[in-house]
Amino acid sequence: MAQTAPTPTATPWWKGAVLYEIYPRSFQDSNGDGVGDLNGITSRLDYLQKLGIDGIWIAPAYPSPQVDFGYDISDYEAIDPQYGTMADFEKLVAAAKQRHIRVLMDMVLNHTSDKDPWFVQSKSSRTDPKRDWYVWRDPKGYDKDGKPIPPNNWQSVFGHSAWEWDAGTKQFYYHRFYVQQPDLNWRNPAVEKAMFDVLRFWLDKGVAGFRLDAIPSLFEDPAMRNEPEKGGTNAYGDPNLNTIYTDNLPEVHGVIARMRKVVAAYPDDRVLIGETYLPNVEELDKWYGGAAKNELQLPMDMLLGFGSGYAGHGKLDATFFRNTINAAETKLQGSEPLFVFSNHDNPRDWDRYSDGVHDLQIAKILATMLLTTRDTALLYYGEELGMKTHTPTRVEDVQDPIGKLGWPKEKGRDGERTPMQWTADAQAGFSTNAHTWLPVAADHTTLNVVSEEQDPNSLLRWYQQLTHLRDSNPAFAPDAKINVLMNTAADVLAYTRAGADGKLVLVAINMSDAPQTLDTSAYVGTGALHTLAASNAPQNNSVKSKQVTLPPFSVWVAEQGQ
Repeated sequence: MAQTAPTPTATPWWKGAVLYEIYPRSFQDSNGDGVGDLNGITSRLDYLQKLGIDGIWIAPAYPSPQVDFGYDISDYEAIDPQYGTMADFEKLVAAAKQRHIRVLMDMVLNHTSDKDPWFVQSKSSRTDPKRDWYVWRDPKGYDKDGKPIPPNNWQSVFGHSAWEWDAGTKQFYYHRFYVQQPDLNWRNPAVEKAMFDVLRFWLDKGVAGFRLDAIPSLFEDPAMRNEPEKGGTNAYGDPNLNTIYTDNLPEVHGVIARMRKVVAAYPDDRVLIGETYLPNVEELDKWYGGAAKNELQLPMDMLLGFGSGYAGHGKLDATFFRNTINAAETKLQGSEPLFVFSNHDNPRDWDRYSDGVHDLQIAKILATMLLTTRDTALLYYGEELGMKTHTPTRVEDVQDPIGKLGWPKEKGRDGERTPMQWTADAQAGFSTNAHTWLPVAADHTTLNVVSEEQDPNSLLRWYQQLTHLRDSNPAFAPDAKINVLMNTAADVLAYTRAGADGKLVLVAINMSDAPQTLDTSAYVGTGALHTLAASNAPQNNSVKSKQVTLPPFSVWVAEQGQ
């Protein structure tokens, strides 16, 4: 560990980077047990390098009872044997470094597993030194049958009361997520010290930073006030609540600022990424630390990728995307946005935005917004292939506990976690075992890495083309300016990028099923425009007319000529 704070580089590696989330159970199985592992990830690093990936975020690979598939951690300083050994992890970090790919760990700070030795101690006695490491409370009273009543109406994200009774010590403990995931008490300085030491352990191992799971839930209202009810019920039959006393409390920002100092003590621009579902860009700015920029370098901007499609089927709305990209550009005080369209907790973007007819063209539109705006881009494994959500059709096939609990209104998250589709072979090249932890999707015979590598018009080749453009053209450099064109046609999203050489690049996207005409002269002058990338138009390499017709659901990226 560095003894003094290093001097940050002028342009940190993560600025403008392309990051890639790997769900380790589902990426590549190297030992034939049907579950992905660390050596499997290492074996696929050349693929990721060709894709243009700068950093991989690995979902939790720590020892865990796997109640929430790794997000219930029982040992923060080890590797779960089903994923490999610490030596395998160190080999992965070294092999990735050789390919200029950095490794980021998923860090769960809000809660531990109930099998973590900390909680075992905490639960053992009211007087145990670790009792106050978790959130324990007396019952509000007892009902007529002598059953203890929870302290308040707080709910678990995964259904029903967030309070679990412990008959041994006659108190409830709080769990924002599963019963087996008791919340840590971040008001106890000993908890902060212990968790910061965990961060240092992995930073010393050479990780490039952390994705911080559920970070807005770190604190709860000490007065234990009831959450206001919003009316109606959720998929679990519980009242809908406004979680003002359990989410996004102001105390969390002090923790993040102190955490940033821990990370800043290391060289090579280590980074903090936050899982931040927030209502607007003004709230998002607070997670950067506002003007001070002393908290997260990259809180996730879920507003762009999920804002129009989070609750259901997405809408390809040029006005929405135009306003959201512009808000990130103008209301974050110059901070770098981190855009994301898919992750392990939500149906894949293909399913949320597709119309059943123009699916490939729409997927290329989403990729274009992700990879040509001024952002750090985050992909979810298989997104570059157009992998689809394959939700179980029978409750007996569900692996995800929330799907078992909430069926049929809540069917769980198995559908977006199916194995990576490498080949058309049995088990899609993911495993040699016929019994993979989740079934391989049937469409892997046509939708896979090998077939898309061979198809010049495939989604994979489009992603590769855009990441190469992002790396090679000055207009897409990390500090290259973006100008979102606010007065274009209602169905066209257009913006320009300007690099250090002063040359403009125009990105024009038709989000409708009808041709759209764009007058380019007001934005890039009357000179010729040279096509850099086009999903399906214009096909000619040089366009001299200022009136350009964009076919339905098309993307055109063109550079200003002489």
